[in-house]
Amino acid sequence: MGERKIRVVIAKPGLDGHDRGAKIIARALRDAGMEVIYTGLRQSPEQIANTALQEDADVIGLSILSGAHMVILPRLMNLLREKGIADQVTVVAGGTIPDADIPELKKQGVAKIFQPGTPTQEIIDFVRAAAKQ
Repeated sequence: MGERKIRVVIAKPGLDGHDRGAKIIARALRDAGMEVIYTGLRQSPEQIANTALQEDADVIGLSILSGAHMVILPRLMNLLREKGIADQVTVVAGGTIPDADIPELKKQGVAKIFQPGTPTQEIIDFVRAAAKQ
């Protein structure tokens, strides 16, 4: 049996209904040989944390364009800690997240914020490195 594929949960939290970017990233990660679980639109932090636990995810990738990142990401990190998996899953986010908010999100435990226009290969490389830690 070969090495287990990196398992990535891609989610669109909150009320934002634009998922093109999330789908592009999900496809790129899948094409790079990862197992991608796309949860679809309007997921709550609770749903995302539960999916990550059930799917034994290595990485959670959130696409947030709604401006609610300072509520959603800290809530998700707290839920992952409550479930005892915060040290086992790497959380990354992308979307319209202001530079000024990034230090606080990293303090909360978010590993990386990808700004709009980030090359998909950069995201693939980061996810591969994070999943091997």
